[in-house]
Amino acid sequence: MRVCENLEPKQVFHFFEELCAIPHGSGNTKGVSDYCVKFARERGLFAVQDDVNNVIITKPGTAGYENAEPVILQGHLDMVCEKEAGCEIDFAADGLQLYVDGDFLKARGTTLGGDDGIAVAYALALLDSKDLAHPPLEVVLTVDEETGMEGANALDASLLKGKKLLNIDSDEEGIFLAGCAGGLRADCGIPVHRSQRAGDLYELRIHGLLGGHSGGEIHKERANAIALSGRILKALAEETGAGLQALQGGLMDNAIPREVTAALVVEKSQGQVLQETVEKWETILKKEYRAADPGLQLSLEKSGSGACLALDAGSLVKVLFFLRHMPWGVQHMSVEIPGLVETSLNPGIMKLEEDRFQVSFSVRSSVTSRKYEVTDRLTFLTEFLGGEVSLHGDYPAWEYQEKSAMRKLMADCYRELFGKEPKIQAIHAGLECGILSGKIKDLDCISFGPDNFDIHTPKERLSISSTERVWRLLTEFLRRCR
Repeated sequence: MRVCENLEPKQVFHFFEELCAIPHGSGNTKGVSDYCVKFARERGLFAVQDDVNNVIITKPGTAGYENAEPVILQGHLDMVCEKEAGCEIDFAADGLQLYVDGDFLKARGTTLGGDDGIAVAYALALLDSKDLAHPPLEVVLTVDEETGMEGANALDASLLKGKKLLNIDSDEEGIFLAGCAGGLRADCGIPVHRSQRAGDLYELRIHGLLGGHSGGEIHKERANAIALSGRILKALAEETGAGLQALQGGLMDNAIPREVTAALVVEKSQGQVLQETVEKWETILKKEYRAADPGLQLSLEKSGSGACLALDAGSLVKVLFFLRHMPWGVQHMSVEIPGLVETSLNPGIMKLEEDRFQVSFSVRSSVTSRKYEVTDRLTFLTEFLGGEVSLHGDYPAWEYQEKSAMRKLMADCYRELFGKEPKIQAIHAGLECGILSGKIKDLDCISFGPDNFDIHTPKERLSISSTERVWRLLTEFLRRCR
């Protein structure tokens, strides 16, 4: 029996479950892209798949809507692949294991990919429908949004005729987004050297953190495991002379890292001091994060004794200097929109390789000059330590427009359907609307979606009832687009 078989709206959840059966992490979207093209051709719809696997599917307007202005429905095909420790799912080959928990749809041990699989499911359900009134539809499904919006950047928008865009990539029902930050990814790499070191070997873990979306939750003061590792490792090096053999943490630059693992080597006489220092720092950090990240834990286990290749003294200093001086977290708050983060950066992936130490950051800002100011600070720090920085996926901010016919109609529909006043906001997370607005002149955009909590973490959960309400909102909006 299919997990979503009895959920309403049936067709939306049917297609969501179909998508979840196909691996579709960022960089692995060919299978889900092919599925969408096959879906369209089986229904006699026009479909184009480009070289990077973006898909455009069009459907004529229904009776009475043939000459209406087309509406573009847009979402992305890729998902953030995060999983709990011990989860054996291979994101490159396996589908997700869905289950229902009350009003929520979840995936066992992994992210759900409601961001942004629900947008794709809504679009396929509309394309599949035979009894819903709507204007001509242009469905745009992009790839690799989560790793720098590469799909939107590569999209040939000349194939589109519409000037109205519904971006279904928001995660709070009743909040309509009308602006977002721009961003980029910065990969900072520093050369390191190793030397022989003998002693007792230990594994240190920073774990139990909440993590979260590096745009939507960066202001919540949650612990960043990579940033914490700098504080802890510096203290251990100073108090015990610990050497560093291995270090890694985080999986995605745009997800606040929940775990870090470090392999340490210390003289036999320092084992007890090492344990006591770790316990001391766990107490300190638990107190600091008792409200923002109460599950924080430090674990230390002896893994053996002997010789290993650890960082030499100069390289260890460089790694610790970088981790202690790198900018991270919220840098500026907006003075125009109360409560909105203007500029931030998130160290999301850290790797210590044989001869190189690398940290990857997601940099965001609604002010272009400040996005590059933060990037310049990262570059200056990295180059000072003899390294280099590589920038990827630079995308523009989506600037707020005072007047929007789309926004007014959507707000009217929401108010009349649910008897509530919607909120119009800008967000710090990145959306593809900025890129698409640069490709399509006079594009009128709005971003919305159902309640989807703890995205980019294995605790992600999609509200079933909210998904149904947003489906009603979407179909009513299209019905009024004559």
